[in-house]
Amino acid sequence: MKSCFTALSLVLLSSFALFGQNEMVIEGTYQGENLFVQNPFASSGVGFCVIDVTINGDQSIDEINSSAFEIDFTSYQLTKGQSVRVKIEYKDDCSPRVLNPEVLKASSTFVIVSSDVDKDGLITWTTSGESGPLPFIVEQFRWNKWVKVGEVKGKGLAGNNSYSFKASPHSGPNKFRLKQVDHTKKARYSKDIRLIRSNAPEVVITNDDKGKIKDAITFGTPDGASAATMYEIVNSYGVLVKKGVGSSVDVSSMPEGDYWISYDNKVESFSKK
Repeated sequence: MKSCFTALSLVLLSSFALFGQNEMVIEGTYQGENLFVQNPFASSGVGFCVIDVTINGDQSIDEINSSAFEIDFTSYQLTKGQSVRVKIEYKDDCSPRVLNPEVLKASSTFVIVSSDVDKDGLITWTTSGESGPLPFIVEQFRWNKWVKVGEVKGKGLAGNNSYSFKASPHSGPNKFRLKQVDHTKKARYSKDIRLIRSNAPEVVITNDDKGKIKDAITFGTPDGASAATMYEIVNSYGVLVKKGVGSSVDVSSMPEGDYWISYDNKVESFSKK
């Protein structure tokens, strides 16, 4: 009797192994396009590879018993930007292939409905037409180039979405812009968001002699008060050697030589001795 039970167990285990299955999961956001799946025969020669497909936990109503099939999202009343999770279960002796998984990757489709920035650097904007939760990169035009100053997570909804970001304006006129980069690796930009004049005071270098700086560069206002500013220092070869925000910069460990320092809305030269 024991030997019969053992034999039966082996048969059951073999059956489970024969009909074993794997699964692949594809997640993303609905962009208005369908998935196409290449579905080979099982290596046993009996039936096709894919056993079952679910979309966000719901059973697929698509016909999967063919060498290729389409997962039609229009049957599930999805809206653009909505999260999608597709699970494909398949036999363990074959492998189906999703031919166009990129259609579930978020695309940058935002439209700026309105945007503004106040004198203290608070940037506000409203978008429409988003189709995925891509981050908004906030850039500021400083020192004749665009500099990243922050990032805000996108909501990805097709309706109106409101955002805000507190930037640190320099003295005088400022301009900012918003950038998104999607799976195509191409950047999309908003129009410039301009501030005619900020509340930030003018900042100057307060060292007595910029031609002979030894230990530190100090910043202040023209009337002598200490002031913090964003800064970058490059050497005579244009290589960035220091960057940050502060009312002073420790340059004691830097080799002697000529440098350029960008700060506030200025670019000036100095010599380290």
